[in-house]
Amino acid sequence: MSYYFSNDETIKTEEKEHHVVIQNIPFIFLTDHGVFSKKGLDFGTRTLLENLPELTGEVLDFGCGYGPIGIFIKKKYSTTVDMVDINKRSLALAHKNACKNEVAVHIFGSDIYQNVTKQYDYIVTNPPIRVGNEILYQILFGAREHLKENGELWFVIHKDQGAKTVFSKVNEVYYAKIVAKNKGFYIICARKR
Repeated sequence: MSYYFSNDETIKTEEKEHHVVIQNIPFIFLTDHGVFSKKGLDFGTRTLLENLPELTGEVLDFGCGYGPIGIFIKKKYSTTVDMVDINKRSLALAHKNACKNEVAVHIFGSDIYQNVTKQYDYIVTNPPIRVGNEILYQILFGAREHLKENGELWFVIHKDQGAKTVFSKVNEVYYAKIVAKNKGFYIICARKR
């Protein structure tokens, strides 16, 4: 799981192409070793994407991995999309996938929000739960500084990963609601107070 927060260039590369349909829109995604969900679109991310509202304005895909969230949002809503990750292999794949899916997005590297310099109407993420609670809460609570007034943080978390506890803590800082539940995955919308 070190791919969440490091750039181990000793991990072999073996790109695989996946054809995916999300909300009746076809996508092609390249994945590889050393990135999250190398076997293709994971169920949690799919559930998140299927429950998003119509997005307008500016969107940040935080922890973009190989890019399914940001690329889907750009293709579906034609909004302005920035995508950020700490993992260099993920960023390279996100660039390739943006080209493959013919979307214009801004992709850049950042350690959490270190290189994020503006505010967004929406931040959307399937956060890296396995990094531990300290970093997870830095991601979720740090999003507030990068949301516009009434901006929303949308994320997915599984009940076995502490969804109820995380929701309770997030609700102390945001106006949070559980939008959907599917096979243990919670889709949470947290609006900036």
